Amino acid sequence: MKMCKFSELKNKEVINVSTGERLGFVCDMEFDTETGKVNSIVLPPSKSKLFSFNKENETVILWNEIKKIGNDIIIVN
Repeated sequence: MKMCKFSELKNKEVINVSTGERLGFVCDMEFDTETGKVNSIVLPPSKSKLFSFNKENETVILWNEIKKIGNDIIIVN
């Protein structure tokens, strides 16, 4: 298993493999405090919702939806 720091993930752009859409950059992660396993990555609201400051506008991508973590990007389903 390859280890990765959160600071390295924050610098990666997330791309939807099905549509090719650029979803944004990782801004946060959610993990299980009991097991320490990462459950999901969190992307900030899109630019159109940038000033809403509402957690509901964040995009949450489950860890099992990540297909590949590359040098520059993260590919998701």
